[in-house]
Amino acid sequence: MTLSLILILVVVLFVTFAAILARYKRCPSDKILVIYGKTGRNSSAKCIHGGASFIWPVFQSYSFLDLTPIPIECNLTNALSKQNIRVDVPCRFTVGISTDPDSMTNAAERLLGLSIDDIRSIATDILFGQLRLVIATMDIEEINADRDKFLANVSTNVEAELRKIGLKLINVNVTDIRDESGYIEALGKEAAAKAINDAKKSVAEQNRYGETGKAMADKDTRINVAAADADAVKGENAAKVEIANSDALRREKQAEAERLAVAAEKVQAAKALEEAYKSERDAELARAEREEATRKANVVVPAQIEKEKAIIEAEAQAEQIRRRAKGEADAIYAKMDAQARGVLEVLTKQASGFQQLVGAAEGDAQKAVLMMIADKLPELVKTQVEAVKGINIDKVTVWDGGKGENGKTATANFVSGLMQSVPPLQDLFKMAGMELPNYLKGEPKAEEQTQKEEK
Repeated sequence: MTLSLILILVVVLFVTFAAILARYKRCPSDKILVIYGKTGRNSSAKCIHGGASFIWPVFQSYSFLDLTPIPIECNLTNALSKQNIRVDVPCRFTVGISTDPDSMTNAAERLLGLSIDDIRSIATDILFGQLRLVIATMDIEEINADRDKFLANVSTNVEAELRKIGLKLINVNVTDIRDESGYIEALGKEAAAKAINDAKKSVAEQNRYGETGKAMADKDTRINVAAADADAVKGENAAKVEIANSDALRREKQAEAERLAVAAEKVQAAKALEEAYKSERDAELARAEREEATRKANVVVPAQIEKEKAIIEAEAQAEQIRRRAKGEADAIYAKMDAQARGVLEVLTKQASGFQQLVGAAEGDAQKAVLMMIADKLPELVKTQVEAVKGINIDKVTVWDGGKGENGKTATANFVSGLMQSVPPLQDLFKMAGMELPNYLKGEPKAEEQTQKEEK
């Protein structure tokens, strides 16, 4: 049992040690070991070149960046120089991932996991842009004659941009520089012609110095020398003619090259002016649109605001009018409702009183009416009396002969007519929709009338 535990413990220790060894990674000399995850630093990754490190499981992982140089062909065409002349500059660059600590961190952040072709594509875009920028700041003579300065400028600009993504420039080669106007070729021809002319001039001068010294040293042979000199002069004249012809041809070519260069400069200047005028026109149009928009904002927007404000005020006034009318209508309704309730209450009380009056009359409505009339009779009589009470009669003169119709004298007729001018009770009852009782009319009752008729 103890032996088994020892064997198990040994196996566990061996497996643990093997796992630890498997997580200990060594970095080859041509690669950069990038540890990412929880690195315990402020940077996003830990980069190691030419060393080793332990990779913590779960918390860390690793990958490698290849330091193999990457060749890039940059055949730049139609690049605009400082003289506004288009040139073709075919170049070959060699770049690679930098081992500088800051650059390695940039490479780990921007290039980790990318293939060689992806890195070449990114670097190519940067190289093309910086190459055009350098050419735009230099003359063609500087680019063609002073290659060291051109390469130094290219290296300075390219290095700064490549360092941002973790790369460095290893080498740059410029094979040949050409321009579409033939300006560089004309410069070469001019330099060749000048060298040839200088060489011929030097030879002629040396011959002349030798012959002159020989003539001064050997006076006896002057005649022969003179003849030789004549032949030499003829040859020199012929050479000079050739030189003059060559010089004339060179000047002609040079003038043609200058003419082409001037024409190219003028064309480029005209294009630049055209683009400038177009830009100014676009700027003026944009300014006009902006001013128009400003005017609209200053005029239309306030008018729109005033319009909306007027609409809101009108709606508010209309709402006030509606609310005031509704309040007045509610008040009128409440008033009419109160009046109706009052009338209803009066009529209800009157109806209740009439009902009680009819009940007191033992259910006989006619008796109840007579009771009401008897109750109001003093007021009715008073009304009739009041009708003639206010008549002011100062003096009444009646001529009566003592005779009259129906046994009535003139005085009796006057008094009777005066009383007839007062509305009788029967008419008052008829206007009220009622019938005056017979005993108030002065007529006998129906029973008495019947008895009389029977007698």
